[in-house]
Amino acid sequence: MAQKPQAYAPKLKFRLALEVLGGGRSEVELGRIYGVHHTTISKWKRQFLEHGVEVFGGNKDVERHEKKIAELERLVGQKEVAPALLKTSWPGAEGGGEARIGRGAPTASIDA
Repeated sequence: MAQKPQAYAPKLKFRLALEVLGGGRSEVELGRIYGVHHTTISKWKRQFLEHGVEVFGGNKDVERHEKKIAELERLVGQKEVAPALLKTSWPGAEGGGEARIGRGAPTASIDA
């Protein structure tokens, strides 16, 4: 049965990629120290070099998600304001929207 690949913490990946790029130790040395295969460290270094600019450059996905969050916050705000507005402007709405017809309402009789 094949082993499941080990999940490494993002901080470890970042630290090892920086250390390799800084020239302090080789990928093989770091692999021995941390128990990570040197090709895995090479992959992390390559990913860092290819995608590191997104951290500082304003990733399009981040902008898209921020717009979506703002839209959802606006919708939640509307959902909170509408019931509050109804409670203040509609007499008898404080009871949670229950129908009040028939309770204590004047009755009409057809005895003529």
